[in-house]
Amino acid sequence: MIEQYVRDLREIDGTQVAAVGGKGAHLGELSRIDGVLVPDGFCVTTEAFRRILAEAPSVDRRLGELSRTDPDDRDAIRVLSADIRRAVEEVAVPDDLAAAITGGLARLGEGAACAVRSSATAEDLPTASFAGQQDTYLNVVGPAEILRHVSRCWASLFTERAVTYRRRNGIDDRAVDMAVIVQRMVFPRAAGVLFTADPVTGDRKTATVDAGFGLGEALVSGLVNPDVFTVRDGEVVAETIAAKRLAVHALPGGGTRQAAVDARERERPALTHEQVVRLVELGRRIEAHFGHPQDIEWCLADDGFHIVQSRPVTTLFPVPETGDRDNHVFLSVGHQQMMTDPMKALGLSMWQLTAMTPMHAAGGRLFVDATRALATPASRAGFLDLVGRSDPLTRDALETLLDRGDFLPTLPDTAPAPRPAGGPPAAIATDPDIVTGLIERNRASVAALERDIRTKSGTALFDFLTDAFEEHKRVLGDPLGMQVIMAGMEATWWLNDKLREWLGEKNAADTLTLSAPGNVTSEMGLALLDVADAIRPHPEVVAFLRRVADDGDAEGAEGAAFLDELGGLPGGAEARDAIASYLDRYGMRCAGEIDITRPRWRERPATLLPVLLDHVRNAEPGAAARRFEEGRRKAARKEQEVLARLRELPDGERKADETKRMIDRVRTFVGYREYPKYGIVCRTFLYKRALLEEAGRLVEAGVLADEEDVFHLTFQEFRDAVASHRVDHGLIRRRREAFRSYRALTPPRVLTSDGEAISGAYRRDDVPAGALTGLPVSSGTVEGRARVVLDMADADLREGDILVTRFTDPSWTPVFVGIAGVVTEVGGLMTHGAVIAREYGLPAVVSVEGATRLIPDGARIRVHGTDGYVEILS
Repeated sequence: MIEQYVRDLREIDGTQVAAVGGKGAHLGELSRIDGVLVPDGFCVTTEAFRRILAEAPSVDRRLGELSRTDPDDRDAIRVLSADIRRAVEEVAVPDDLAAAITGGLARLGEGAACAVRSSATAEDLPTASFAGQQDTYLNVVGPAEILRHVSRCWASLFTERAVTYRRRNGIDDRAVDMAVIVQRMVFPRAAGVLFTADPVTGDRKTATVDAGFGLGEALVSGLVNPDVFTVRDGEVVAETIAAKRLAVHALPGGGTRQAAVDARERERPALTHEQVVRLVELGRRIEAHFGHPQDIEWCLADDGFHIVQSRPVTTLFPVPETGDRDNHVFLSVGHQQMMTDPMKALGLSMWQLTAMTPMHAAGGRLFVDATRALATPASRAGFLDLVGRSDPLTRDALETLLDRGDFLPTLPDTAPAPRPAGGPPAAIATDPDIVTGLIERNRASVAALERDIRTKSGTALFDFLTDAFEEHKRVLGDPLGMQVIMAGMEATWWLNDKLREWLGEKNAADTLTLSAPGNVTSEMGLALLDVADAIRPHPEVVAFLRRVADDGDAEGAEGAAFLDELGGLPGGAEARDAIASYLDRYGMRCAGEIDITRPRWRERPATLLPVLLDHVRNAEPGAAARRFEEGRRKAARKEQEVLARLRELPDGERKADETKRMIDRVRTFVGYREYPKYGIVCRTFLYKRALLEEAGRLVEAGVLADEEDVFHLTFQEFRDAVASHRVDHGLIRRRREAFRSYRALTPPRVLTSDGEAISGAYRRDDVPAGALTGLPVSSGTVEGRARVVLDMADADLREGDILVTRFTDPSWTPVFVGIAGVVTEVGGLMTHGAVIAREYGLPAVVSVEGATRLIPDGARIRVHGTDGYVEILS
């Protein structure tokens, strides 16, 4: 019976989380590491906790109520969690269980002072630390008090903060049990926290130590500022010594008290440099044992450092694996693709298999290794110039790293430097037929894929797809297509640079490229206005679609069943056909479309309804054609104005002629910039349909529980499952949990192989005080109501609103036709959102750090799209 309810810490290892909780398992593992002192103690197992819950049947009923409570209803959560805690604490500990606990205590000595500490089964995990979510009690003396505080620890599983934290991390309250650790107290001279990686920058080679006098409670509770030591390569490289006015000490009869620190001692370091370095060495040993950077709580007593807790640091962004020990610099692919959300394993591996350059996965995101491009002075200059035009923050982050001079070696130039951005245009004729031919070849390739993939199944499908990926890369890397894209970009840069030099105009190309022909993404946005025109005259259809959008039920929001129901309404057939036609052309798109696992509009057409209904409400009939024509005329007027002004300058005819050639060139080529991505997404949807059919066969065979389980397998793992009819369900579960944890991580623009996340800065002095700085990507100034929208399906926009969001990939284009301006946290000069904002003439500022957090929804703001900043007016 004792073993059922009580286990000695020395008998515990990391495999026993279910019985002793995360903290208990870690302490047991720590006690097995040579040279690591862990205070003696025992664990009251989760079996004891379940025994107590069985004595309180009202808890199960209240947990049911809690599971049905709106996660945002803090008042209801507070009341229910308090009721559950009270019910747990009121249960009398059964005699046999109390005897088991006091028996464990007897080995420590019945009068021993102890720490009584909660240890939940969802605690100190690699994906969620749960730090501070449950309770710990120090200097508890005597069997009766130990039992009382064990009960309080059981109840603390249901504190409001713990319940909220589990909700945020997707963990069911009923799936978590509570163990309790009872350990002999350590009465330290000093205590604190050691991070074996820098918790702010993520640098794995830098450790930080926080230290104060007495028990660590003074630091944890924020009573005092700690001494902070930074250690790298075995030496203290920085320190901040605080004035430590208070300390927490144990009382002789139990409990703790705050005490003033002698004035002469306050600014004395809590640790010597020698002790700090020795502590970090100990931490490195612990880190090596667990295989992850650790957050370690320590105490310094007469016999040395005691470790009272060690848990993974869950806030660090993972480092891409390279297979060597060299220094590397990685750039975020998501910041270039305007999709910084995590991707599932299948999405990552499919993108890697079809990408034109090697990519490394980490934290559910993809990165490219820029080390070689930064290695030589010539390649470095051209690369930084190209990066800087797209995203100044990334360039600044890279320059910050390079300026240190000690991370990347500089190699001699061995090849010609790349042509600098904005130099002479690529050698290609300004011929619209070139673009037409590229599009026709792309369409033919997609049509061939659609025809041939239908005949493939089983492992033959995967072999076929492996070949198809090579065709995918061939189409994407077509040298002529790359020339066209570069010609359009370079003509844009030329116009902006020269017209600013000659006429003092900022970003003149923004107006000159309005309604440029052949932009498939802007056409997609305007086409939804035409769908709205087909729906608007039929009030019953509008009301029905609004109910579908508001209900958001599984059949309406995730399927296409509502389209079939439309046919029975007056005007419904016309509306259904208009929506179906739109989906035929654009249904392969969706938010985060670079991830094959994301649901496409054709799979969940109701995703489009909020934006479509906004167009029905806000737009006038014929708005699409009228808007395109207005843009074309505005661009033509701007061209005439610019050319006339140039001719009045010295050497004006030459300047006007050159500018006219560049205007023709940019309008010929800039629209094609969006087509390769459209072709990629068309192909991706065909891949997905075929792969889901294979997943369906695995479900029918009983190999998988759900088709979407394959999203957590790589392409090769999926193929192996089809070949063997076997799958590692534990791997799928772990990948699903890891994906959930990745959602809480923010990917850095620049990441080093040491794990350091480097943030750039704008370093501007021309922005008004209080304004938010960003990158100007589409000219003009607009004032309006900010609408902070994180999911396109939640859009509720009115004419004149300004969209504020994290990022906008092409799927957001339908939103753009109904707004007045755009502010995003991620983006660059030539990313999709910027291109479409210019196409539609919307003032836009991108790469505004923290925009969705700093700009309140509904606030009145002014967007300075020409100068690159946002003012919050009210």
